[in-house]
Amino acid sequence: MHTDSTLVKFILYTVFVFGSINSACGRDQIRIVGSSSVYLFSTAVAEYFGKTTEFKTPVIEANGTGAGIKLFCSGVGPSYPDIVNASRQMTEAERQHCSYNGVSDLIEVKIGYDGIVMGMLVRNLPFSLSRMELYAALTKFFLTPEGNWQANPYQTWNHINPALPARKILILGPSTSLGTREVFEDLVIKQGCIDMNQDISFCKPVLREDGVFKEVGEHENVILQKLEINSDAIGIFSFGFLEQNRNKIQALPIEGILPSFSTIISGRYPISRPLFFYVKKAHISSIPGIMEYVKAFLSSQASGPYGYLTNKGLVPLKEAESKNQFGNLFN
Repeated sequence: MHTDSTLVKFILYTVFVFGSINSACGRDQIRIVGSSSVYLFSTAVAEYFGKTTEFKTPVIEANGTGAGIKLFCSGVGPSYPDIVNASRQMTEAERQHCSYNGVSDLIEVKIGYDGIVMGMLVRNLPFSLSRMELYAALTKFFLTPEGNWQANPYQTWNHINPALPARKILILGPSTSLGTREVFEDLVIKQGCIDMNQDISFCKPVLREDGVFKEVGEHENVILQKLEINSDAIGIFSFGFLEQNRNKIQALPIEGILPSFSTIISGRYPISRPLFFYVKKAHISSIPGIMEYVKAFLSSQASGPYGYLTNKGLVPLKEAESKNQFGNLFN
């Protein structure tokens, strides 16, 4: 019995020691979570990084900006992500959540620009939409002249504007965990409400729940699959996804302007946004390759005007903006 007890103590001690060693050593592979819009670009850099350096290919999970930031901000150590991709800037509330959990020192990296695209199948006849028309199509309630709220009655586009086609209104969009959804509600629905009512005080985005707007999920491929089933539908996509699927999807003009590299970088396309990722400084010394990965991402070979990420739809930073950021991070 004494021998068995000694053996058990030895085993427990061994497990404790090796567990402590493994914990201290951390991981030997970068872990990235977050935006599905940035995922397309980060995986391309990760694959190239894994092939051309001595570091392992980073592991990347596309679980949405909001969900990714929540996971990223949950703590410091090898069990938590090193980098979070984001299709919008981190909010003050999210930064406070990070700080509360000891994630107090972050590096914000702006990687380029994107446009949110209203896309339909290439076989359909396109038409232009304004943000005010999109608001009219998607808002759950309208405020009547008498000051009462009424449910949205519109079912076809020509009911909103006789110049629009007599097509059923059906828009397929991302879930609330995605930054794309948040930016769409802010830049399209909220702005469309302001354009219609000239009053920001009650313009809080609340989308319809009667089947006109359908929340599809976290992956744009699923939206595309559903478009192929229902030709009336319009999907909400990133510009990068459009660029990769030009043979299947066409973009609808917004305020008469189509998304392109030039209209997005100039800000003329109304639904343009910057893209980011955030790095946990506390992990740089313990997880190999983090700053090397950042440098590879920001290199002209990757995200410059003629870099391989532009072929995937990343709209590059302006030259002065890129030089300034690179200098701040690495000088």
